[in-house]
Amino acid sequence: MTDTGAAKRPPTIDDVLRLRAAEPLPSSDGDPVEGAARDGAAPPRIVEIARLAGVSPITVSRALRQPEKVAEAKRRKILEIVERTGYATNPHARALRSGQSNIVAAFVSNLQSQQFCLAVQGCGEVLEPQGYQLMIGQTSYSYAKETTMIQSLREMRPAAVMFTGVIEIEENRRALRALGIPIMETWAYPRDPIDMLVGFSNIDSGRLAAEHFAERGYRRIGFIGRRSGRGALRLTGFREGARAAGLDIVAELSVDGVSSMVDGRRALGNLLSRNAAVEAVFCANDLLATGALLEARRLGMRLPDDIAILGFGHNDIAEELPPGLTTIGIDSRDLGRQAGSMILQRMRGEMPSEPTRAVELTLTRRGSS
Repeated sequence: MTDTGAAKRPPTIDDVLRLRAAEPLPSSDGDPVEGAARDGAAPPRIVEIARLAGVSPITVSRALRQPEKVAEAKRRKILEIVERTGYATNPHARALRSGQSNIVAAFVSNLQSQQFCLAVQGCGEVLEPQGYQLMIGQTSYSYAKETTMIQSLREMRPAAVMFTGVIEIEENRRALRALGIPIMETWAYPRDPIDMLVGFSNIDSGRLAAEHFAERGYRRIGFIGRRSGRGALRLTGFREGARAAGLDIVAELSVDGVSSMVDGRRALGNLLSRNAAVEAVFCANDLLATGALLEARRLGMRLPDDIAILGFGHNDIAEELPPGLTTIGIDSRDLGRQAGSMILQRMRGEMPSEPTRAVELTLTRRGSS
């Protein structure tokens, strides 16, 4: 069973949905902050606080760290400007001394996905030897959680931010640009990343799934995936590939949230109850695919004779679960390493030669199809 790469063609642009939040992002206290970052402007740095107060940056640093060493009137003036501008006093000593941090924030969609964890691990392998530390958060595919985490970055003041995904809400995109730090998006291939991107075409992954089913002789096929984000893009490509190959998509099941393999078990059961004649199913998420395979076995179905299952995500369990799960995916650790190298370049004041990079999609055929 060998890996087969997608056709050597330029990656298709993912037309990522752009959303407007119901209300503008509030500041930390709920009201607009005078001097705070707006419309792409960088947030105030310690040198700006010093300029407004008419003192040196070291005096500002002392006022924040060792207030007893600064005259009372001068200290009050500095603190008033800090309060007025919204300058964030980062708790990390390096940030207080220089206005810079050694923390890189990495936000993953789901910590149970091995692929996301491998990407963050690869990023850390590049950054940690250079003195940077990764701080990991989970968005759980939630716009609300994503927005809250992005709001927190203004006070956290990390050196850079990485996402296992792309940001769809325009207000969040503006807020990230306003931080004035390297921003790395991944796991898609939009035409307009915020700053830097290492990704792949989700549309192409859906096409590859349909092409695989056509090559294996399946005609009545189905899809399980999230109704938004990358799931919607993979479905678009799946439909296009099925149409080109003359396949009939007889069942589509949208899943709002994906947190564990249980979601995949439930999804396959629901899909089969709607159309038992489906011959092959593309699960656009590794957790969904693993759960679907387990559910098919629980139902006594023979794979791939009774049903074929194709997943997305080259995780270790895909090979170990009998009869082996056919998957489409990428080298997630390599993606993370590339992202880490680009982030490191930017933090050193250099510009990557390719701020947008595409990684290769591959299909690994195993017993499930």
